[in-house]
Amino acid sequence: MPCSPRLTRRSLLLAAAITGTAAACSSAGGTGASEGGDAVTPTTGSDRTDVSSLWDASTLHTIEATLEEEELAAMIETYLDSEEKEWITGQVTIDGTAFEEVGFKLKGNSSLQGISTDDDPATLPWRIRLDKYVDDQSFEGAADLVVRSTTTATSLNEAVALDLLAEAGLASQLSVATAFTVNGGDPQLRLALEHMDDAWMASVFSADGTLYKSDADGDWSYVDEDPASYEEAFDVEAGEEDYTPLIAFLEFLDSSSDEDFAAQLEQYLEVEAFARYLALEDMMSNFDDIDGPGNNSYLYYGPDAGTMTVVAWDHNLAFGASNGGGGQMPGGGELPADGEMPAMPSDAGGAMPGGGQMPTDGEMPGGGQMPTDGEMPSDAGGAMPSDAGGASDGGGGQGGPGGGGMQGNNPLASRFTENTEFAAMVEKQTTTLQEELVDSGRAQEILDARAAVLTDQASELVSAEDVTTDAEQITAVLDGTAETTGQGSAASDAGGDAASDGGS
Repeated sequence: MPCSPRLTRRSLLLAAAITGTAAACSSAGGTGASEGGDAVTPTTGSDRTDVSSLWDASTLHTIEATLEEEELAAMIETYLDSEEKEWITGQVTIDGTAFEEVGFKLKGNSSLQGISTDDDPATLPWRIRLDKYVDDQSFEGAADLVVRSTTTATSLNEAVALDLLAEAGLASQLSVATAFTVNGGDPQLRLALEHMDDAWMASVFSADGTLYKSDADGDWSYVDEDPASYEEAFDVEAGEEDYTPLIAFLEFLDSSSDEDFAAQLEQYLEVEAFARYLALEDMMSNFDDIDGPGNNSYLYYGPDAGTMTVVAWDHNLAFGASNGGGGQMPGGGELPADGEMPAMPSDAGGAMPGGGQMPTDGEMPGGGQMPTDGEMPSDAGGAMPSDAGGASDGGGGQGGPGGGGMQGNNPLASRFTENTEFAAMVEKQTTTLQEELVDSGRAQEILDARAAVLTDQASELVSAEDVTTDAEQITAVLDGTAETTGQGSAASDAGGDAASDGGS
């Protein structure tokens, strides 16, 4: 059975690591205890209390936004000119309840590529804050939500992925299908979910912690003890603006020997939870996770345990969905069947998107030579030149903080799966999750419930054929019969052409 690229890569690591090794693993059901204190265990799914009816996933919800046309156009122009995402003020009606003076901001990074002022704003990714300008304004406590970018017509893949994370006892976000409109336009089927902020952190973990978001264009390099060195690679999304625990964690990843990494990692990380996370992300065929091109992850620091917990984020490419859906490249071009990329258009002048020039003399930017034998230079560590967004002298990661972490090979994920005992943990979690979620039929129940909402309540927004196609793709990935990735239905909105929506 063909597998996704991430499944293949990690499966090989696991097989190599486990062969001939009898690793002792603790029970698979939850997070592991650390020497610094009690294990950090998130509150997930139905265990959460006082949840707004907005997050009732059994119902199709309505979100109707009203924005000033000139203000909307100016906001998009500002983003196109500077990539700055400005807040604007508007009104919104959620499930019949109207709110004034609401904050709206574009949400995403690559999901915003190619947008224009001519786009239907209901197809763009948004962050909507009810309490941005009015203190304590909320919908039954829900004040901050995200309208996600999509890669399939249904967004079933992301909704099911979030549900499975919670079912597995991992931190997740509540999400619902919505009919989303802007300025009275045609309603669009969009997935809305919680924004990970102070309220989310307090509900899932603890109000005393700190939540760091790994930026799409940063990496996990240790540079020095100055917090300012990490502000372009990590944002503090919730809790105190304190980079000290993060810096200590990155320094440990960077400088610890293999022996110390194996012996001391539990002092820094919820190890069992991370193993479970890796296993589930592979089970869901999500290459765009912590080790993918967008650095898609959060880190929660629990002060009681003194450890980090990796928090999953951005699942619009889960279950084999690809850019634009249906195995297509952004813009509608088909993926090459022979592994070769198509030639640049003859009228493009060798230009890359965004104006960058293709090298004509075999040289990489900054004078680095292109390899002629398919191998990266042995002294480069697989890194790009320092002026091309690669690793800087100050760190050994994918691209230096703020320098473009699009290489994959997250140092935590790489070191974890290269260690025999930790790799065995991932393998054991894979077996356990297979039994708990797939063999038990629980994953199929979750999928069926999500699909039923669309077929029964959203037939005017999405076809039954698209729901069936996307549901069958998810089932095929879970039961191991999926032959290729990118088989979901094509996304119907302009915001679905991107690989990731991991931005602010």
